[in-house]
This record gives sequence, C-alpha cells and structure tokens, in this order.
Amino acid sequence: MAKKTMQAQAAAAPYTPVKEDFVLLTQRDIRTDTNFASQSYWKGVFTHFFKNRRAVVGLVIITVIIFFAIVGPVMNSFGYRDIVQYRNEKNKRVVAKGIAPQIPWLHRLLTGEEPEGNFAEYTFLFGTDDLGRDLWTRTWYGARVSLLIAFVTILIDMIIGMSFGLISGYFGGMVDNVMQRFVEIANSVPRLVIVSVLAIFMPKGMGLVIVALLLTEWIGMSKIARAEMLKIKEQEYVLASRTLGAGKGHIIFKEILPNTIGPIITQVMFSIPTAIFTEAFLSFVGVGIVLPQCSVGTLIEDGFNNITTLPYQILPPILVLALLMLGFNFIGDGLREALAPKLEDM
Repeated sequence: MAKKTMQAQAAAAPYTPVKEDFVLLTQRDIRTDTNFASQSYWKGVFTHFFKNRRAVVGLVIITVIIFFAIVGPVMNSFGYRDIVQYRNEKNKRVVAKGIAPQIPWLHRLLTGEEPEGNFAEYTFLFGTDDLGRDLWTRTWYGARVSLLIAFVTILIDMIIGMSFGLISGYFGGMVDNVMQRFVEIANSVPRLVIVSVLAIFMPKGMGLVIVALLLTEWIGMSKIARAEMLKIKEQEYVLASRTLGAGKGHIIFKEILPNTIGPIITQVMFSIPTAIFTEAFLSFVGVGIVLPQCSVGTLIEDGFNNITTLPYQILPPILVLALLMLGFNFIGDGLREALAPKLEDM
C-alpha cells in the first residue's frame, strides 16, 4: 500500500525539463524534397530549358554567331568593301583571290590556279571573293545585317500582331469578324507580290526588306494572341477584374497579356529564322540589300555566280545561314517544351 502511494505521488509530481531534453532546430538534418519543391513558373521554365540538350546546343550556336557578328568584322584591318591588293614578282598590282593563299598547295587545290606573288603579309581565313574583298569580314558583317533586320522586324511584328490579336479576341462579335476578315485578306496576298509592289515605290535595300517583313510576319503573332485570348478571357480572375471596374485596356494588357507571353515567345523564336531566310531569299533574287553592302543572301548570290571559278566562296554564308536556322529552331523547340511541359517531362 505504501509502495503504491509513493508511485502515485511520483506520477503526480511535475517534471522539471533539463537542457539535454532539447535539440536546437538548426542542428537537425532537415532535407527538402527537391522533386516536389515549390518553385516559380519562370524558374521551372529555366530548369526545363537547360535540361534539353538540343536547346542548349542551339543557344550555344546562336551565341557564337552573334559574338562573331559583333567582333568578326573588326578582327582584321580590312573592311567589308575594301579590295585587297598585292604586288607580284613583276611589280604589278593584282587582286588577291583564294582561300588561305599563304598556303600554296591549298590555294592550288581550291582554285586550280597558281598563287601569284607573296601573300605572307595577308591572312584570309575564308579567302577573298572575285573582287579581292575579304570573305571573313564580309561573312560576319552580312550575318550582322541579317540578324539586325530579323530582330527589328520581329520585335515590331510582335507588338503589332500581339495587340491586334488580343483586341480581336477580347471584343469578339462584329469587331472580331471584321478584324479576322482583314487578316484573311492580308494572308492571302503572296509575299512576292508585296515585294514586287514595294520595289516599284521604294529603293532596294534594308528598308524594303524590313517593310516587306513587317507587312507579312505579324499575322502569325496575331493568330496566336487571339487564340490565347479566347481561352483566357472567361477565367475567374478576368471576371473579377471586370466586376471590380477595371477598364478594357487594363484587362487586356495588364491581366491577360502576361499569361499569353509564353506561346508568343515561342512563336518569336520560330519567326526569327523565317525572317532571316526571307531576307536571304530577297537579297538572293536582287531586291534586298544593295552591293557593296552585304547580307547572308547577297553573299550566297555572289558565291553562286562564281561557283565554277571560286567554289569555296559560297560555303561560309551557306554554313552561317544553316546554323542560324538550326540554332533558332532548336531554341524554339526547347522553349515550347519548357513553357508547356508534358506530364512525363515534369
């Protein structure tokens, strides 16, 4: 009986905690489940994009080409229009021709001609064209011009097409019908017809190419923006903003536009190579960039005209054009998968 009483008293007595009963939170081994950790939308896009090897390869290709397009034309003392000349043994001024002409056997192999004079003071990594202009400088200067035209036109087309599509999809009804009939009419006119009409009223050059691209490339942007608007405009947060008295401009450009930017960015990545190829085609057929200024298209045209005598001349611009198309398409595919990943990729 006494023993039971002592146990009951011990159980009823309050327990006094001691220091050893507690462990600081910072000393515990806390692990976060990285597979299901919360992350922002754009961080997820960034992660998925760089897990795609083809997208990373495309990004590296485009970065390298942009780097050489910026610094390539200033890596030697020859401008894109400078004609390089030298003196041969007979003390006559002769236009330099050939690729790496300081290597006689390589010059003979690629041109079928004997090198004239002493080329030791010159180094032409891509050779020279039929007039003696350094192809290294002209190739990267042409890539710079083509990229500048593509980026400027796509930026303006994105603004025009995005605004047109968002407004058309938001208002719907008669407004949407009229605006979509205008899109169908604009889309039905062949691009060559537009270029031919512009060539009558505008001088050949960069301005004609930019205007021709502005009149045609915005249509794809508007269709993407309109489709996204039709999908989003009836969602709850849009209805809430409308109920609270937000204006139409605020709803379109502040509420809906940020949620449509993903597909539009993907469309931009696919539109850039299209613009580069269109510029190259227009310059190739003679309605684009005017010589002696050069672009990728004019360099391909020059190389095609001299393909029987200087076959190496067409290779650098063709490779640059092919790599640009490949790189931007890889980036576009990577962005499309990163902005809307499939369940098995998450």
